[in-house]
Amino acid sequence: MKGNSKLIDVLNSLLADELSAINQYIVHSEMCANWGYEKLHGGFEKRAIDEMKHAEKLIARIIFLEGTPIVSKLKDIHIGSDVSKQLGHDHDSEQGAIEAYNAAIVLAGEVKDFATREILEDILSDEDRHIDKIEELQDQISHMTLPIFLTTQVG
Repeated sequence: MKGNSKLIDVLNSLLADELSAINQYIVHSEMCANWGYEKLHGGFEKRAIDEMKHAEKLIARIIFLEGTPIVSKLKDIHIGSDVSKQLGHDHDSEQGAIEAYNAAIVLAGEVKDFATREILEDILSDEDRHIDKIEELQDQISHMTLPIFLTTQVG
């Protein structure tokens, strides 16, 4: 099925966001593993896997719409030197993703591609869950202080 070219371009932009997020989360995950923060390591790793699934859905949809998935372009990746900075960068990434998905959902509706809109809404729901978890961790840090919070992330 030949899809709308503007929508395919937007899907490729979202794909670049997802591929970039995967890299950012994997690096953060491995840094936390190296520091001994196994719970954070697992959380970052799970988020990276979710982003991989999003990328897979976007690639499949682009192909279905007879577009070409562009997997060689990444957006800026921001690696935090400590846990607080990691969470801050990840929050920024998720906020940008939420804004981009909302705009893409509107476009999909305008071009009457409701199946794509449904896929995008499903991914948006995951992104909302991601930012909620990041904000939960940031709130815990603000309540406990970073050193005490980090003691809860070991093992």
